[in-house]
Amino acid sequence: MPDPATYRPAPGEIPTSPGVYRFRDPHGRVIYVGKAKSLRSRLSSYFQDLANLHPRTQTMVTTAASVEWTVVGTEVEALALEYSWIKQFDPRFNVKYRDDKSYPFLAVTMGEAFPRAQVMRGAKRPGTRYFGPYGHAWAIRETLDLLLRVFPIRTCSAGVFRRAGRSGRPCLLGYIDKCSAPCVGRVSAEEHRQLAQDFCDFMAGDTQRFVRRLERRMREAAESQEYEQAARLRDDIQALQRALEKNAVVLGDATDADIFALAGDELEAAVQVFHVRGGRIRGQRGWVVEKVEDVTDAELVEHLLQQVYGGEDADASSVPREVLVPVLPPDPQQVTAWLTGLRGSRVEVRVPQRGDKRELAETVRANAEHALALHRTRRAGDLTTRSQALRELQEALDLESAPLRIECYDVSHTQGTYQSASMVVFEDGLARKSEYRSFSVRGPEGDGARDDTAAMHEVITRRFRRYLADRSRSDELELELESGEVDATSADAPERRRFAYPPNLVVVDGGPPQVAAAQRALDELGITDVALCGLAKRLEEVWVPGEEYPVILERSSEGLYLLQRVRDEAHRFAITQHRKRRSKGMTASALDGVPGLGPARQKALLTHFGSVKRLRAASVEEIASVRGMGTTTAQAVVAALRPPSSGSSDAPGAADGEAAGMLGA
Repeated sequence: MPDPATYRPAPGEIPTSPGVYRFRDPHGRVIYVGKAKSLRSRLSSYFQDLANLHPRTQTMVTTAASVEWTVVGTEVEALALEYSWIKQFDPRFNVKYRDDKSYPFLAVTMGEAFPRAQVMRGAKRPGTRYFGPYGHAWAIRETLDLLLRVFPIRTCSAGVFRRAGRSGRPCLLGYIDKCSAPCVGRVSAEEHRQLAQDFCDFMAGDTQRFVRRLERRMREAAESQEYEQAARLRDDIQALQRALEKNAVVLGDATDADIFALAGDELEAAVQVFHVRGGRIRGQRGWVVEKVEDVTDAELVEHLLQQVYGGEDADASSVPREVLVPVLPPDPQQVTAWLTGLRGSRVEVRVPQRGDKRELAETVRANAEHALALHRTRRAGDLTTRSQALRELQEALDLESAPLRIECYDVSHTQGTYQSASMVVFEDGLARKSEYRSFSVRGPEGDGARDDTAAMHEVITRRFRRYLADRSRSDELELELESGEVDATSADAPERRRFAYPPNLVVVDGGPPQVAAAQRALDELGITDVALCGLAKRLEEVWVPGEEYPVILERSSEGLYLLQRVRDEAHRFAITQHRKRRSKGMTASALDGVPGLGPARQKALLTHFGSVKRLRAASVEEIASVRGMGTTTAQAVVAALRPPSSGSSDAPGAADGEAAGMLGA
C-alpha cells in the first residue's frame, strides 16, 4: 500500500490558481479526477493525518502513487476539463452514473440533403436535431405516424431511398401520402427541407402556428365547396391534436426547463430528470449513482449537470433556459456561467420554491424514489447477488459459515417514552416478515431503560433467554419422543417454539456502545455460537466486539448493501411499533379494560353522556338505558369509574381531568 507521504508534492510547488488534478496508481492509471479554485489548498487537504480523512478518501490516497495537475484560466474551464477527463479516464474513485436504459430519441437528420426522421439511440451526431428522450421507442413511432399526415418527410433508410430513385417508384408510404416522395422528384430538395424544418418547429413547441394554418385552409376549402380537401385537412388537425395530447401542458408560458431530483442513501442514489420544452414534458431520463467518493447532494448535482450537458454530443439546443435542481451546486455562479456559455444565452439554475414548478419537482422526486426502490428490489431479488453478499459477510467478519439467518435489532423512542425495539429476520438474504418481533422496553423499574445501550441489553437478553428456554423444551420433547412417552402425531404434542431457532449473525443498529451492550447480554446468558456486529449509520462502519477499529467494507460491496438493508428494515419496523404504542397511549380512555365494554359500547356511552365526567355521575339505571348496554355491564362501568376509595360520585377525582382527552373508541 503506497504511503501518501512518498508522493506528496512540496506546498511551494503547487500553484494557487484554479485547475484540475489527477491521482494515479502505481501502474499509471488515473483513479481520481477533481477540480479546485485553489490547487494548493485542495491538494494539501489530501495529505493530512489519515485519521482525519473520510474512509473513502483514505482508500483513495493510499491507493494512489502520484498526483499531477493542470492549471486553467477560470473555474468554468476547470469544470469543463474535469468532466472531459472523467469521461476519458473513467476513474474508479469518481462518482459513477449508470444510465438505467438506453433512451431513444426522435431524430431528424437535417445535415443530409434529404432529411430523415427516425428513432435514434446512442451518441448524438452533428447536424441532427433530437427530440426527447422518450421512455419507449413505440411512443416515438406513434407520434411520428400521426405527424406524417401533416409533415410527410422521409423516414426510409439510405438503401431504400436509393432503390426507389433508381426504379422511379416510391415506397408504400409515398403511395398512402405519408411521405412526399423526394426520391422520385415529387417535391424538390428545398421543399422537402422546408417540410422537415416545419416538423422540427412543431416538435420544438411551435404548435399553434401549424394548427391555425390548417384551420384556415380547411375553412377556405369548405367555402370553395372542396369538401374532400376540407375533410382531409380536418383529419390532419385531429392528428396534430392527438399528438399534442400525448404531451400535456405542465408549465405555462411555453417554459423550457429541465427538472432534476435525487433520492438515495449513503451508498447510492437514483436520479431523474424531466425535459420540459414549450411547457410540455418531452422526455424523461434516469440514472443510478454509485457513491464511490464522499460527496454531498450539492456535489452530486454538479456532477449530474456535467453528465447531462457536458458530453461530446451536447449542443446549444440541449441546454434549456431554466435548470431546476433539488439543491444548488457548491458554486452556482460557476455552473451558471458554464451552462450560459454552452447555450449562448442566459441560463438560470435554481431550486423551485412554489407553484407549478415546485409541484412538478415533487413528481420528479417521486419518480426517483420509485426508481431507487425498483433498483433495490431487483438487486435484492437476484440469487447470485445474495450469495455474493453472504459470502462477503462471512469473509469480512471471519465467520465459520455464511450467515444464512441474520437478525437485526433497533430501538425507537421519543425522549425516553414509549420505548420500543424491533427484531427483523433475513434468511438467505431475503426478509422473513413472519419472523419479525417487537419488544416493549420495560427497564428495571418498569418505566423504560435509562438509555439506548440499556434498552439494547434488555432486548437481547429477553430474546436469547427465550431461545434458551425454547431450546430446552424442544430437547425435552425430543427425549420424550425417542422414549415413546409422547406420540409424535398427537394433537396434544407441543410444537417447536419459534425462538428455538438461533441466528447465525446478530446485527445491532449502532456503534461500539450498542455492540458492547449486546455482547454483554450474550455473555451473561452463555451464548457463544452467535456472531455479533453493529452498523454505524454515519460512515456505514461495521463494528465487531472487542475490536478497536471497525471493519470497512467497500462502498460497492454486496455485503455492505445487505447489512444496510437489514438495518434500515429494523429501523423502519421499530419506528412503526413505537408510533403504534405512542398513538395508543395518547388516546387511552378510562373506559378501557372495563369487562364487556368494547369500542362500540364506549362510543355509544360517550355519545349519550358527552364526557366521562357525566358518565361517572350517572346511575346504573341511566347507563343501562343506553342502547346496547345491560345491567351487568352498567354495574361494571360504575365499579370501574367509581371505586370505593374514591368516595361519592360528586367527589373530584384524578380521572376527571381525563375527560378532555377521551376520544371515543
